[in-house]
Amino acid sequence: MIGTQTTIERPPAQLCGHAAFRHDVLNGLGLPKKRIPCKYLYDERGSALFDQICELDEYYLTRAELAILERHVDEMAEAIGPESEVVELGSGSGLKTRLLLGQLVEPRVYYPVEISVEPLLRSAAELSEQFPDLTILPVCDDFTADFELPPAEGPGRRVFYFPGSTIGNFRPNAALRLLRSIARLAGPGGGLLIGIDIDKDPAIVEPAYNDRLGVSAAFNLNLLARINRELEGDFDLDAFEHRAEYRRDEERVELSLVSRREHRVRVAGRVFAFDDGEPIHTEDSYKYTLEHFGRLTGRAGFAVERQWFDSDRLFCVQFLGVA
Repeated sequence: MIGTQTTIERPPAQLCGHAAFRHDVLNGLGLPKKRIPCKYLYDERGSALFDQICELDEYYLTRAELAILERHVDEMAEAIGPESEVVELGSGSGLKTRLLLGQLVEPRVYYPVEISVEPLLRSAAELSEQFPDLTILPVCDDFTADFELPPAEGPGRRVFYFPGSTIGNFRPNAALRLLRSIARLAGPGGGLLIGIDIDKDPAIVEPAYNDRLGVSAAFNLNLLARINRELEGDFDLDAFEHRAEYRRDEERVELSLVSRREHRVRVAGRVFAFDDGEPIHTEDSYKYTLEHFGRLTGRAGFAVERQWFDSDRLFCVQFLGVA
C-alpha cells in the first residue's frame, strides 16, 4: 500500500537556472585552468546520452548497483522504514526508483530533485502512473547549492536517496558540504541511502569512460553543443576531443574536453582563446575506499547502519543514519 494522493507540479522556471548556467560557463572559461561544473552535462540531450551510457557493456556501475538493489531492496526498504518521506537527488530516468518505491510501506511523499526540468517532469509523470496513490512533488533545483523542499502533511521520517555513485562527481570538500546539507535537511532520525563506486583495477574503470561506441565522448561533447544552443556559442565540436583519465593516486577519473588546435571561441559575446592541447575540465568521478568514504560521511554527521555489495565487490550501497 502506497501513500494517499498524486500531485505533479511544474516548479517555477527560474529555479532551473539559465542565468546560473551563463554565469558559470563564462566564469569557468575565463579561469587559467578552464572548467565547467559537471551538472551542466545533464540537459535533456545529455540525460538521454547518459541513459545510453548506463546500458553499455563497459559501464559496470549501473549493472552492479542494480544487482545490489534487486537482491537487497527489501532490506533497504526495511532500513528506510514505513511512512517515510523519500527525497531522490538527481532522479534521472527513475529505473532504480521504481524498484525501491515498490518495496516501501506506505511512503508519505516522494520528492524527485533534478536540475533539468524535462527529464524531471517526464520521470515524475511515469512514476505517477505506476504509483497512482503516491504523492509526488517534483523539485527543479540545483541540489549542489542550498535548496528547500515543499512541506508535506504530517510528520514522517525523511530519507534521501542518492544512487548512481553521483557523490563521486564532487571533490572531497564539496562532497562534505553536500553531505552536511543532506544531514541538515534529513534532520534527527533521518537517513541517506547512497551508492558509491569502489576503488578498483584501472582495467575495469577506464573502459567505462572510454567506450568503443563513443557514447561517453558524445555525452561530454554535448556540453559544448548546449553552450552553442543556449549561450550563442560558436564552439566547433570537431576542434575538441573527449578525454577520460583514471588518476588512481587521487582516487578519481578526470573527464575533460581537449582542444585539438590553437583557436578562439565566442560565447555570449565574450571571446576565449584556446591553445593546442588545452583542456576544459568537465567532471570528476571519485572511486572511494570504504575507509575514506567512512571518514567523509562521519565528518558530515552520518553513521553507517547497513551496507550491501555486488558479487564482485565493484560497487557498494550504504544506508547511513544521521548520527
